[in-house]
Amino acid sequence: MSDRHMTATTKKTKAEFNEAKAVLIKLQGLYLFMGLAGGIFNPYINPILVAQGFSSKDTGFIMAFGTLISIILQPVWGILVDKFKKTRLVLVVSLLVPAALAYFYNIQVYIILILIYTLCTIFQVTQIPVADSYAVTAARAANTSYGMIRLFGSLGTGVGGFAAGMYLSQFSIHMLWLPFLFFNILSAILAGTLPKQTSISSSSVTFSVGLARLLRNRTFLLFLTGCFLVNQTLTAFNSFFVISFQMAGGSVALTGTALLIASITNVPSMLVAAYVLRRWGHERTMLLAAGAYMLRWGIQWLWPSPEVMIGVQVLHGLSFGFFYIAAVEYVASVTGREMQATGQSLFNMVFAGLGGIVGNMLNGYLLDTGGPSMMYLACTISAAMGAIILYIVSRQAKEQRRAYPLE
Repeated sequence: MSDRHMTATTKKTKAEFNEAKAVLIKLQGLYLFMGLAGGIFNPYINPILVAQGFSSKDTGFIMAFGTLISIILQPVWGILVDKFKKTRLVLVVSLLVPAALAYFYNIQVYIILILIYTLCTIFQVTQIPVADSYAVTAARAANTSYGMIRLFGSLGTGVGGFAAGMYLSQFSIHMLWLPFLFFNILSAILAGTLPKQTSISSSSVTFSVGLARLLRNRTFLLFLTGCFLVNQTLTAFNSFFVISFQMAGGSVALTGTALLIASITNVPSMLVAAYVLRRWGHERTMLLAAGAYMLRWGIQWLWPSPEVMIGVQVLHGLSFGFFYIAAVEYVASVTGREMQATGQSLFNMVFAGLGGIVGNMLNGYLLDTGGPSMMYLACTISAAMGAIILYIVSRQAKEQRRAYPLE
């Protein structure tokens, strides 16, 4: 009887592991297609709008306003997922709606463009928290790291950025919505095959209760502040790199090369991220990445030329790649399973949401008034301030481990 029980247990464990591996492969494909869609379209939203006669300041406001509304509405996504347990459906809808609306970026009416970007961002803002919750859970079940899933997103983004450069040498920038639509549809098909339930929908703590708990955690608030100061600088790359690169004399074809280099460097970073995190810990890894951000922006401030701006993209993996992986896993470790979805949502609201609002408005204004050099100087200062705060977080974590060595 005991042998039968052991055999049945072994078969069940093996079946669960095989299922976890299957989900892992689906998620890797999902991140790849999401990366391709985003890499092809997102860096060129600003150039699309500028090509229609708007200034960087105008486009920065469009993006900032859309991000602000998405932040206000993001808790609604958390409440809906908690209440109706429709994790998979939310992910699928969040992919299809922006894809369907992308064509309308070609309308040359400012108010309509604000509306289109806002609607797209409202749905896109929930993609990463939901996908990351699936990814963190699947990585643990398959006995691997989150970085082994996330690196496919970076690979897709890099290839997408390069492909967009090639695409634009043959077609108008106003036709970029077609490949964006195609890869988002593929992403939605894969998302539809994921399990219905994940840790994001099995939480025993509601979004509002979890949010209140996290906002009382002073160390977590310091962490969010450091993340905000560091990540608001990333809009200089995500939103304004194409424009600033061309202002410095770079060509459209070379823009794709720079975007490819930046995203591809995320792949080795995410491959070694698990080792680095085990050796250095979450806090010190984020501190290392913040230093790479400072170096990245500082070099472009001092030497804003196309050659330098291409070469410096090798720091993207060391800066964004390490920072994002360490931050996501830090949130998962601090919040625990019962508040993982809430923690990831709050992190994303600050990291991508609030950081995106301030970054788009500030860097759009600085690029218009002082050119690439002024924008990159401000980014260097902001990343340095974020690094100081993350150093404080690292010190507090070290003191807590000394005080509670068994926890």
